[in-house]
Amino acid sequence: MTIRTIAKLAAGTALLALSAGSASAQDKSVEVLHWWTAGGEAAAVNVLKENLEGEGVSWTDMPVAGGGGTQAMTALRARVTSGDAPTAVQMLGFDIKDWAELGVVANLNDLAAEEGWDDVVPAALQEFSKYDGNWIAAPVNVHSTNWLWVNKEAFDAAGGEEPTDFAGLIAMLDSFKEQGITPLAHGGQPWQDATLWENVVLSVGGMDFYREAVIDLNEEALTGDTMREVFDHMTQLATYFDENFSGRDWNLASAMVIEGEAGAQQMGDWAKGEFLRADLTPGEDFVCMRFPGTQGSVLFNSDQFVMFEVGDDQREAQSLMASAVMDPAFQVAFNTVKGSVPARTDVEDTEFDDCGKKGMADLAEAAESGNLAGSMAHGHAQPAAVKEAMYDVITQHLNGQITTDEALERLPQAVASAQ
Repeated sequence: MTIRTIAKLAAGTALLALSAGSASAQDKSVEVLHWWTAGGEAAAVNVLKENLEGEGVSWTDMPVAGGGGTQAMTALRARVTSGDAPTAVQMLGFDIKDWAELGVVANLNDLAAEEGWDDVVPAALQEFSKYDGNWIAAPVNVHSTNWLWVNKEAFDAAGGEEPTDFAGLIAMLDSFKEQGITPLAHGGQPWQDATLWENVVLSVGGMDFYREAVIDLNEEALTGDTMREVFDHMTQLATYFDENFSGRDWNLASAMVIEGEAGAQQMGDWAKGEFLRADLTPGEDFVCMRFPGTQGSVLFNSDQFVMFEVGDDQREAQSLMASAVMDPAFQVAFNTVKGSVPARTDVEDTEFDDCGKKGMADLAEAAESGNLAGSMAHGHAQPAAVKEAMYDVITQHLNGQITTDEALERLPQAVASAQ
């Protein structure tokens, strides 16, 4: 069922009335739909819960497991269709725009003006925090997807030098194989496959090519020699997975690196939360580095809490939640646990570990140089329909179901049919 189908079923004002009625069941409470269910993520969301409890706001949890948010958006469609929208929903990128089109989200302009959000939230994030110029969401963080997480012991045994290009990455993975461990821990789920793919696109072609192929969807870029190299590299990387990778959750792949069963994992910086939860220290127990070949560039996604329309008696609790999300002290407390960096530009890096400091510096550098772009795999480069069409081709190819020639033929076809 598409979002626009939901709009027809919801019948506009009837939906809002039902939503307001259900939301008013409890005073000063919020019901929050999110997919932060892994260990490090759950610890991070508890920071927000405790913050709100201190403000006298109770939190009703609606967690939906599944990294990337696909399952959560399915659950949200069911809730909205039945006229029972949650108070706030964790969302990414184009999903925010899609839901805003339905007219079922709250307007946060007064709070944003009072607290000066326009001055501290980067313009790239405001593209998704606002709709028709109105604030509808509170950004909690900025994640970047072009990271490699490496077991320090295995890294030292491989020579202890960070690879700077794809050839260097392969040399390091070969060393991990010689050490008798899985070279590259991977979870075979479409969003994880796409996360790895977009890293390879950026590594092979650079930011200009990434924009041409992934954001502009230029047919020549999607079918040319550079994209052929990308798919061939993906085939090569798959030879470094273990045989049980299919269907594995991302945090279980992180655990393989943490426990020394694998040398490295390509994953966004939310993976750092798993390492920290295991009481590991960056630089001592694990190494964080940009995916080889992507240094100086950042692919980002931003978790935001979209506020849905609620009854008058619930707006105070909703505003308190939005304000709590944007509080600088909370952004430090949350992001030091989550592995991400603050959505605000006025937050100091003092409390962050070495990986956090690097993430904040890389983000600032990429924004300054024009090498900051939205992640396709995480909904900040293309709408859901196009993203999922690309997922299908990428996953089929990575699993050996289609050849590189077939992938180059099908990718633009899939994109065209989804537009």
